[in-house]
Amino acid sequence: MDTVEPFLVTERLELRPFTGRDEGLLVELDGDPEVMRYLTGGRPTPPADVRERVLPRLLHRYPCTGEPGFWAARERATGAFVGWFELRPLRDDSAEAVELGYRLRRAAWGRGYATEGSRALVDRAFTELGAERITADTMAVNAGSRRVMEKSGLTYVRTYFGDWPEAIDGSEHGEVEYALTRQEWERRRTARGPAFLG
Repeated sequence: MDTVEPFLVTERLELRPFTGRDEGLLVELDGDPEVMRYLTGGRPTPPADVRERVLPRLLHRYPCTGEPGFWAARERATGAFVGWFELRPLRDDSAEAVELGYRLRRAAWGRGYATEGSRALVDRAFTELGAERITADTMAVNAGSRRVMEKSGLTYVRTYFGDWPEAIDGSEHGEVEYALTRQEWERRRTARGPAFLG
């Protein structure tokens, strides 16, 4: 696991591409009902689904960047797996619009890791990937994720209601989209300095 070249290093985290050896880490992550609360209503992802659906998605490389869109995150101090971050082009052939996301183990909650990793990815998207817009979505009732999006520089765009196959607690309030454009990022960066972006 540790022989894979890191994609990004922050003060406390190292993000690297996933490999086929990470299946067990993902089964554990998606097996925690609290982690899955705002995704499946707390229903764990079956191991077979992780192997056949989740892991291939995380391994997929996008032709426009030559990179995957999902990154395994570990603590630099301990080497412990903390979850994953997403910086995924919305189209295979263009990195102009990318989606930001993350899923962290419960042990990593409340430590600022989500914001630290997200801010670094925002910076990476605009400085190296050529992104023009970053978007992120979560359930309207997921206050924790909404705070991370705001701390990462994204602002509220809209509330929308998808046609989900299975309603979960809170879904009646809809989903929210947050976004940040290159122009707004550059304006804030100039105003606040590089430290704003982690």
